[in-house]
Amino acid sequence: MNYRDQIQSKLNIGQELLYLSMQDVIDTGITVKEVLELTEQAMVAYSTKKAEMPAKIGLHPQPDSLMHAMPAYLPDQMACGIKWGSNFPTNRERFPDLTPTNCQIIYNDYESGLPLAFLDATWITEVRTPAVSLVAAKYLANQDTTTFGMFGCGIQGKAHVKMIEHVLTKLERIYVFDVFEKAMDDLIERCQPHVKAQIIKASSFEEVATTCEVIASAIPIHHHPNPMVKSEWITNGQTLITCDCHSVYEDEVYKRADIYTVDSEEQHRLLETYGYYPWGLPVIQAETGAVAGGLHPGRTSKNQLIVSNNVGMAVEDIIVARKVFDKALELEIGLKLPLWNRTK
Repeated sequence: MNYRDQIQSKLNIGQELLYLSMQDVIDTGITVKEVLELTEQAMVAYSTKKAEMPAKIGLHPQPDSLMHAMPAYLPDQMACGIKWGSNFPTNRERFPDLTPTNCQIIYNDYESGLPLAFLDATWITEVRTPAVSLVAAKYLANQDTTTFGMFGCGIQGKAHVKMIEHVLTKLERIYVFDVFEKAMDDLIERCQPHVKAQIIKASSFEEVATTCEVIASAIPIHHHPNPMVKSEWITNGQTLITCDCHSVYEDEVYKRADIYTVDSEEQHRLLETYGYYPWGLPVIQAETGAVAGGLHPGRTSKNQLIVSNNVGMAVEDIIVARKVFDKALELEIGLKLPLWNRTK
């Protein structure tokens, strides 16, 4: 039985779709290890031209907010769909009871184009985003690293800290910093039981920058960056992994890196036209997926300064969405909704 027939045996394609809430998605039991493997697979597929994915376009209704449309098709996985994701940092003040981030995916039948599922993608985004950073760390960081730093202690900061030991297995200390002290306290309370390394509340951006061998950052992406980390604090041998374009480090840091990778060169060139890179992009040595796929060398010396700038790609969401959808059908999770209510 082919993939489409397997779906048809459990879902009437063209007549109904499967609705999955966030809890439904979590209840499918997809593991962090599976998400990490799928994310790396998707990044390699994109950089080896085995996936179709245009650069995501967006709307920006509030200051430093974004709403992105993210379609993707992975032929080898017979998976296609689109994510509609948003991040509104202004919710913290305007609507404190609402999360800043929310995402949905429409997952489609790759043969007819009809929708198969509408699923909440907030949890998928929460896990696959740090998974991208972990792929970067796997191929670009010194693997005997004992110190890891995290700028930003929100949803993504927590997820990074919980997951990083899947790749950096020798960590002893994790330094975290956020401009909101409560966010740091909350991260430590929530994450320390899940990691072996000691989590330390840093006193400043400088302490993290001058102490940690590998640093990830996940702060709101600013349309007009005001970098807080000075170039003089950054030294050779460090690996800097960003989810927030050039919001954190002074421009010189990116320009003097020995290796500078991005997840999608097309995507970052488009973001440059939006004004996210007012000082221009550095020379891009490779896409991060090309390094993971063996098309470009990763770290070749412990003394290299490496920056990996990844903002997330639809291929990662859609490949995970297929796994979630398949498991939901298998476990009979979710609500089947009619596509057509009109009478014939």
